[in-house]
Amino acid sequence: MTGPEEKDDPSLDPYEIEFLPAFRDDRGPREPFVNEYGVVIGDHMYQSEHSPLEQWSTETDPAIMSGDQWVHPFKDIGFLTSENRDWFERGIPPETGGFAHPEEDAASGVDLPDVSG
Repeated sequence: MTGPEEKDDPSLDPYEIEFLPAFRDDRGPREPFVNEYGVVIGDHMYQSEHSPLEQWSTETDPAIMSGDQWVHPFKDIGFLTSENRDWFERGIPPETGGFAHPEEDAASGVDLPDVSG
């Protein structure tokens, strides 16, 4: 059994990656923090009784869950994408360019001006 001091050991977090030195400086705290809503961010539990996710209803505005106060600077599931790992661990920048769905017309149903002449 582990004590409270071990539960926040960064080596236990499956979402923490090995940032290159250039991406480690000035990122913010490595330890868990409490955001302005009283929710602990980065505590390896990924749930909090005070989180809007645990109190969700049809009256909840989803915008309440947006912003940097919901993201831990070292421990976030988004870091595990191949693009983010390439960028933050290997220094390979993401590809730029427009987004295009490989099978669907993303503009389908959009009223575009008729340019057929």
